[in-house]
Amino acid sequence: MFEHFEPRHIPTLFTATVMTFGGMWSYFDARAAMLEFGLPERIASTPAAAAVMQINNARTTVLGMCLYTLYFRRQPTACDTILAILGAYAGLVDSYVVWKEGNPRKAAFRLVSSGLVSAVGFAGWTAGR
Repeated sequence: MFEHFEPRHIPTLFTATVMTFGGMWSYFDARAAMLEFGLPERIASTPAAAAVMQINNARTTVLGMCLYTLYFRRQPTACDTILAILGAYAGLVDSYVVWKEGNPRKAAFRLVSSGLVSAVGFAGWTAGR
């Protein structure tokens, strides 16, 4: 299963794991997932926001599963493409929304970590370019 594993694959596998399983968190405790994401209590404690978070996180989990699927099908270039686009676009949107909602520290963390994910993808680390 991991015959083709190389240390440079760690960012892809880490991201796939965080997205697949982290995306499921909101099904068990949507309020805690929103607070960890960086949203304020006034949003996290709203029942309607929980439904939106759960719908959103279904897509997050699917992207994580896609990364795993592409990795195990030995399509590293596709993994890098997903990391590059996901890290750049979703990272910017997530950071902006969290900053706008009053959590600049968590917004900065999201911006830096997603920027690193994007850089790994654009650099083609998984494919070894």
